[in-house]
Amino acid sequence: MIRIKTAAITLCLLGALPLEVSAQSAEFGPREGDRELSLSGTGSNDRDFNSGSFGVTGDLGWYLRKDFVAGIRQSLNYADIEGEGVNDDFWNGSTRGYLDYQFLDDRARPFVGASLGGIYGDGVKDSAFAGLEAGLKYYVQTKTYFLARAEYQFLFSDTDDATDAFQDDGIWAYTVGLGYNF
Repeated sequence: MIRIKTAAITLCLLGALPLEVSAQSAEFGPREGDRELSLSGTGSNDRDFNSGSFGVTGDLGWYLRKDFVAGIRQSLNYADIEGEGVNDDFWNGSTRGYLDYQFLDDRARPFVGASLGGIYGDGVKDSAFAGLEAGLKYYVQTKTYFLARAEYQFLFSDTDDATDAFQDDGIWAYTVGLGYNF
């Protein structure tokens, strides 16, 4: 009789083990000290595929706290423009530091932030920029997420230009991608 009770208790405990493991692994998102790596893309073309552009952005960040991430972001863009009297292609890029604050503690994590960096290349005037951003990270696995972000960047060549540039020289940048915390 003692063997049957021992076997029953053992089976109950072993049966509960997978529930305990799944409860522990259901925590989504980063912890303080984690890093993140994301890769995003964008693209467009005309209806005849004669002109088009594409871009890729990579982020590498460090979680200062569970909800604050600071990092560096690199973007590269290529455009091939064809039209009346125009047949040109060019590259440009931007490098910037960023700081984002994430809301909520669930699978969906909206965020807001700011960035500061430079833009350069064939199709743009080399200049500095500052930006505000907002987006959403949605965790599809405990450490893997989909990313959607919109950035408003205002360009300036010196500090005197920065005040007017926010209203006059702003551009929007959109990205969609995947990321991973490690």
